[in-house]
This record gives sequence, C-alpha cells and structure tokens, in this order.
Amino acid sequence: MSLERPVPEPRDPVVLMPATALVLGGDLGGTSTRIVIADHDGNVVGRGAAAGGNPTSHPASAAANFGQAIHQALGDLDPALVRTAVIGAAGGSALSNPGVRAEFDAVWNGAGLIVEPDFIGDLEVAFASGTPEPDGTVLIAGTGSAAGLVRDHRLVRTADGHGWLLGDDGSGFWLGREALRSLLRALDLGEPIGALGEAVVKAVLPNRDEQANAEREGYNRLRDDLVRTVNSRPPVLLAELARTVVAAYEQNDKTAHALVKRAAELLTETVSRLRTTSDMGPFVLAGSVAGESSPVGRLLRQTIHEHFNGEVLTARDGVGGATWLALGVLDPALATRSNHARLVS
Repeated sequence: MSLERPVPEPRDPVVLMPATALVLGGDLGGTSTRIVIADHDGNVVGRGAAAGGNPTSHPASAAANFGQAIHQALGDLDPALVRTAVIGAAGGSALSNPGVRAEFDAVWNGAGLIVEPDFIGDLEVAFASGTPEPDGTVLIAGTGSAAGLVRDHRLVRTADGHGWLLGDDGSGFWLGREALRSLLRALDLGEPIGALGEAVVKAVLPNRDEQANAEREGYNRLRDDLVRTVNSRPPVLLAELARTVVAAYEQNDKTAHALVKRAAELLTETVSRLRTTSDMGPFVLAGSVAGESSPVGRLLRQTIHEHFNGEVLTARDGVGGATWLALGVLDPALATRSNHARLVS
C-alpha cells in the first residue's frame, strides 16, 4: 500500500486580519466619481458616487465631488477603520499641483480618514479591473488614448496619453477631429460630403436651415459655420463625434470605414511601442473606443491577436480594481483571485 498522501488542491491563503480592517478603492473619472469600501474578505460594505472627479477636466468641482462620494460610501462606518486606500485618477497629473492636492486632502481629512491615500493612474486601475495577473499590457481608448506596461501590478512604462493637442492617436477625440477634417476637405473641393459628412453637419449645427443656406451661400457658408462653431467650444467636445463615426460605419459609409481602420492601426502602433511579439501576459483593453461593441475595438482585437502573444481581456469595474489593489496593499495575501472576482464582477 502506498503511503504517499494526495497533494491537496491549491486554495487561496487564509489570512488572519483584524475583523475591523477596511480598505477603500476609488475611481475618479471624467463623468463620475466612485468610491467603494470593503472588508478584508473582499465584501463591499459601502459605496458612494458623485459627478466627475477628474481634476483636469473638472478643476472647480472635482474635490467636492470626491468628498461627496467618500461621505456616501462611509455612511455610519468609522473612517479610522480604513487601513489602506488606492484611488485611480484619470487626471492624476493635476494632483501634483499643490493647490489641487490641498483641496483633495482637505475633503479627505474632513471625512475623518487618517490613512494616506495612494493616488495612481487610470492605466493601473484598468489593468487590475481586467485581470488579477501581475504583469501584462493595458490600453485605454476612450476620449483620449494611452497604453501602459504593467509589472507586479505597477506601471513601469507608458505610450501616448499626451492629450488631444499632442497625441491620443486613435481615440474618440481623434475620430471626431478626423471626421470633421474629412468633411472640410470635401467642402473645400466642392465634392459630395457623403453620409458621414451629413451626420457631422447635423451634430455640429443642429439648428441649421440646410435648404436656405445652400441656396444663399452654398458650401462656403457651411464650411465657415462649422469652423466657427467648433472653435468656439472646448476642443475635447470633438470626441462626441466618435459616436457619429460609428453610426456611419454601421451604414457602410466609406469614409467612416477608413477612419475606423486607421484608428485601430494607430492604437496597435501605440501598443507596439511597449510590447514585442514575444512578450507574454494578458492585454487589457478599456474605454468606449476599445470596447467589444465598438468597430474600432473589434478591429483592434483582431490585429492584437495577429501580431502579439497573450490573452485579450476587457477591463471591468475600475473602482473594483482599485479596491482589489488596496487589499493587496493591506496584505499581499489578500489579493486573491476569488477576491478579484468578487470585487470586479
């Protein structure tokens, strides 16, 4: 009879922690601010939400929205029980400004929290929301675009993310700007503007009297109206035209197809600055442009499969990813796969 004992199936480690230990995760986005508080078992015990908390795009209200979400999440919980906090900030670079950071510190301390918050970039949070793996690559393509190389859950290199003026190639802003530029070129040449061009005109000039303007001024007046209207608005609003491009793509508009294809190529080029064909680890894709329902996202997944190794995953709940990272800061043994599944589902 063999005396060998069967090898048990691996399990998540059992960690003894104070029953009162809590962690806080945050996600400060351009459209919303979300806070989650969880216990050391990964059970959510508090949630809070408010309007946009990106200090770059909402400098006047970001800190106040941050504070509102924190107070809502804490509820009746003792803030002193929060032992670690990880907060992803899409506009995190603005927090290096002493005045901006002072506003955020004021609402943090005003909530009674005594732990020092760890503000990290949205790339790290997006990666953690998509996979519990420590190493891999992340690409965010929404209003802007940026890629990052992650090692041991930390960002070690980035590509793009330079903003609408200097980069963000293949992003929603890029799609919107290129759609408008293609329309203006057609108007310059006196060519038909096509389905995409017509949709862009309606989006930018919703109250335009098409027949009257065409009879009186022709294309020159339309071109001038478009240029004047767009230049009078915040540039980032061009990203709203990305939806117009996608709609025209679904209608088989030739120009929209070319723009979608080029956006996917540019995003692939951004990733290639960080990752070689032999590198391993998963790809995590985040943002509306890189989403599975986006034509850019579908083409992007195809090109990644063709040129790189590694599983392609979609980012999930960003605030859940931040909370899971906070558990790992509290104790690395708590950053388990089961806790990850519980927090990002």
